Amino acid sequence: MTPTRLCEPQQRRPEEGFYRSKLEGPHELPLLTFLPTGYEPRYAYPLLVFFHREGGSEKQMMRLVPSVSRRNYICLGLRGPERVFRPTGSFGCSWEGDEATESLIEEYVFSAIEHICEMLPIHTDRIFLAGLCEGATPAYRLAFRFPEKFAGVVAFNGQMPQGGLMWRLSSVRRLQVFMGHGIANAVVPLATVQRDYRLLYTAGLNVRLQTYPTTHRLHPTMFRDLNRWTMQVVTGHAD
Repeated sequence: MTPTRLCEPQQRRPEEGFYRSKLEGPHELPLLTFLPTGYEPRYAYPLLVFFHREGGSEKQMMRLVPSVSRRNYICLGLRGPERVFRPTGSFGCSWEGDEATESLIEEYVFSAIEHICEMLPIHTDRIFLAGLCEGATPAYRLAFRFPEKFAGVVAFNGQMPQGGLMWRLSSVRRLQVFMGHGIANAVVPLATVQRDYRLLYTAGLNVRLQTYPTTHRLHPTMFRDLNRWTMQVVTGHAD
């Protein structure tokens, strides 16, 4: 995959905001990057890589990024490579598919991260994957397969992959995991996430589970807690 340049138009010192680019190849895949306020080109920022929910897009998801922090991170929004119908009849995007889709997602994510690290000052030991709802599953999958590449993984109203990766848990103990979940979530019941939490905790991971008074919808407090937890990991003060 060949990247286009990050900023349009080219700027000497980019301002806070969203910048579009794309990875060109057999599958043209978009990138949406958020640069923080007071952007400092000599500071190595943590990178948050976001996976949207089923039927969503990187544009919808990245609108939430300023609610996490306008200052602390560079953020990257990706788009699921599969197209799905929304209940409204319009098209959305999905991360679900066969092995070829999983392989494409893997290449997409690592090409995108490589591109961002070449263009912007990223601390490569502070890269976090964050999945919202159904986007949590590919975030988990990549973090478990390549634990040496990431500092941690965040799952909001999502769940771990089912089967096939459990035997790898002994190799991912270095990962930090933050689970945020709605107590009235009927799509992914809280009991399912509590099971995931016990599995990771028993395997020796540093994992936190926080519940919120919501359903499958995201709760505003989740983003405040994401910022607090990530900064604790970055500064070495995670519980």
